[in-house]
Amino acid sequence: MAPHDSPDRAERLLRRFAAAKSRRGPWETHWRDCFEQVMPHRTRLDAPGTASAGRLFDGTAPDAVEQLAASLVAELTPPWSRWFGLAPGPDLAPEEAAAAAPLLDRAADTLQRHFDRSNFATEMQQAYLDLVTAGTASLLFEEAQPGEPSAFRFTAVPIEEVVLEEGPSGALDRTFRRALLTAAQVRARFPDAPLPTDEDGAAESDAGEARHAVVESVEPAGAGGLSFYVWCAVLERSADGGPALLAEGHFADQPFLNFRWLKAPGEVYGRSPVMKALPDIRTANKVVELILKNASIAVAGIWQADDDGVLNPATVRLVPGAIIPKAQGSAGLTPLAAPGRFDVSQLVLDDLRARIRHALLVDRLGQVTQPRMTATEVLERAAEMARVLGATYGRLQSELLSPLVTRGLAILRRRGEVPDLTIDGRTVTLDYRSPLALIQAEAEVRATLTWLDATRSLGPDAAATVDEAAAARWIGRRLGVPAELMR
Repeated sequence: MAPHDSPDRAERLLRRFAAAKSRRGPWETHWRDCFEQVMPHRTRLDAPGTASAGRLFDGTAPDAVEQLAASLVAELTPPWSRWFGLAPGPDLAPEEAAAAAPLLDRAADTLQRHFDRSNFATEMQQAYLDLVTAGTASLLFEEAQPGEPSAFRFTAVPIEEVVLEEGPSGALDRTFRRALLTAAQVRARFPDAPLPTDEDGAAESDAGEARHAVVESVEPAGAGGLSFYVWCAVLERSADGGPALLAEGHFADQPFLNFRWLKAPGEVYGRSPVMKALPDIRTANKVVELILKNASIAVAGIWQADDDGVLNPATVRLVPGAIIPKAQGSAGLTPLAAPGRFDVSQLVLDDLRARIRHALLVDRLGQVTQPRMTATEVLERAAEMARVLGATYGRLQSELLSPLVTRGLAILRRRGEVPDLTIDGRTVTLDYRSPLALIQAEAEVRATLTWLDATRSLGPDAAATVDEAAAARWIGRRLGVPAELMR
């Protein structure tokens, strides 16, 4: 690229970012409403001078959001547990598959160790909070510096910093990120950045410290089967007053993992369970506010007094042991009867809280409150969980889990810690072993065991059709049994 082309390219990138951000505008108001009800002071989307935490009176929705995010961590990506595996693909011969299985297990173990030693668990939980609140989340997957305990470094990017565009396939593979960095942070990432020297050059100011706006973009490129992702970083205002191209490069895989809860046709950003429950959350918040106001009236009361020249209502204090003067023969201070009772509010509030918990899946994914559950109840609960999260789990598999493992393997393959493996679905396949995926696997295993019992009951001729060794190996693979335990 010629040097004189850098300003033009930076301006083109900023124009594309501004156009994509304008299309995101209608969602920002909706996101602000959701965050105000469940995570006040969470984002910079709040209008200046607002105090959203002071308007929050009911804690049902914030508690339900935290429980749902924790349940997603435990059901999809449990920390310090193998939630994925690598298996031989269907194109390999049986002898080749048997020889490749231990090698794939060791590669999966290496990948899992790097996940466990990194900050994956903490950042993933923060990304899930954005997912269940705003419907869209973004996780930045970077390669750590050599010498660190893990080769991976994760960052849960706040939704207000991310601007997304869909590609032709419907995937969120075009990402813009606008971050406000201090001068020291810009210098650490881009030592030769042409920062302005005056205070007017800063895009914004936070706590008295000037911050500079840096816009990053990642988009796919390439053709003819050779695809990669182009990365650019632009400083919105440089020393000469215009934008400046800070750096550019390319990635083999998308470093920004953008994923959604559910998606309506024609929309780019996802919809969240909080959006569905937002009317009930607002109503419950208002009902609790009215209950508190009614309680304050019931405790302190409303009083009336004659203006007799002796009693001064402005100086009256309703405290125990107080002596309130009054004129002789006057009524003095008398309570004013309340116009009615507010007992029906508790019935309305209980119904609202139940609907909020149901919409945020607390009654299905939450902790078991019954001390004893039968085996049938456990199976029915697991089946209900798989049915409720089936569509969302399928989307998260394609938009989060598969790209997560693919990029992790690419980083370790470049470092030489794993063999040259590529998850192509033919020679190597990705096997999901999270608790939610095992629910489906256990259902298939139960069906297979039922068939095996039925064939034995039909007599020796039917039992002879069963390859017991192959059946045992298939059950072991479905349940995630290590290959070294199967001959």
